[in-house]
Amino acid sequence: MTGHFPAEKQRQLSLEIVRRFGFDDTAWRLDTAPHPFAQSLSTSDIRITTREPEDSADGLFATMHECGHGLYEYGVDPAFERTPLARGASLGLHESQSRLWENLVGRSRPFWSWFYPRLQETFPGELGSVDEETWFRSINDVSPGLIRIEADEASYNLHIILRFELEQQIMSGLDLRELPQVWNEMMDRYLHVTVPDDARGVLQDVHWSRGGFGYFPTYSLGNVYSVQIWERLRADVDDVDEQIGRGEFSAIREWLRENLHRHGRKHEPAETLRRVVGGPVDPEPYLRYLQGKLATA
Repeated sequence: MTGHFPAEKQRQLSLEIVRRFGFDDTAWRLDTAPHPFAQSLSTSDIRITTREPEDSADGLFATMHECGHGLYEYGVDPAFERTPLARGASLGLHESQSRLWENLVGRSRPFWSWFYPRLQETFPGELGSVDEETWFRSINDVSPGLIRIEADEASYNLHIILRFELEQQIMSGLDLRELPQVWNEMMDRYLHVTVPDDARGVLQDVHWSRGGFGYFPTYSLGNVYSVQIWERLRADVDDVDEQIGRGEFSAIREWLRENLHRHGRKHEPAETLRRVVGGPVDPEPYLRYLQGKLATA
């Protein structure tokens, strides 16, 4: 869905959503950045950023994503403060939390049954005549594109595979002057899209410029972990969909805090996941989720 979605109105809606998720005005702040990120200085100083492109409402999902990171850090046991334990157990587990809140909650039918009337009220010119079903399908549309952080759930991991394979080539000696062209060729091969410029191509992410090689696979690991965790959460918490449909998220937040967040880095990442879901990493729940949600959409 395109139109004119002023940034200040997106910010107002984003804050309404994340305050329900657990954003605490006494300990958090939300700002803008060209590429959203989250950073905590302590368990009581959580800073997240978002982007608010005015030709879509995508800023809402960027904010939900970064809020997921913030909730992980905010939920660590304060007794671990000022020790190496007072952070998330791994980058992959961190991304599981951002992807869980962005996708499993924020792109779900119950969520928009609750929040879509508020969105329509804020943007009547763009969405007043658009029914909830059309909106829901638009935010879950499978349509490969240029930008990783705007990718649909089905094609998102192709962006990650592309970057990881390029990192392997870089480490094997690829001449970096050739990187933009190789990137463009792989985008055409994997996603069938033509890259118009480097800003929407090889330069779109901040990771490599700050030395973040090896980070990208954690997003795909996070996708896999997120659904494993979500399935266990749904087994333990009654009426998850009904609660989301009422705009109630405390039971979800507190289950995650109790079972994952509060432990920080107390355990190795694999052990942390095992304690939460009862076993090792398993892609099958994630594949079931995508098939169930998108195959008949």
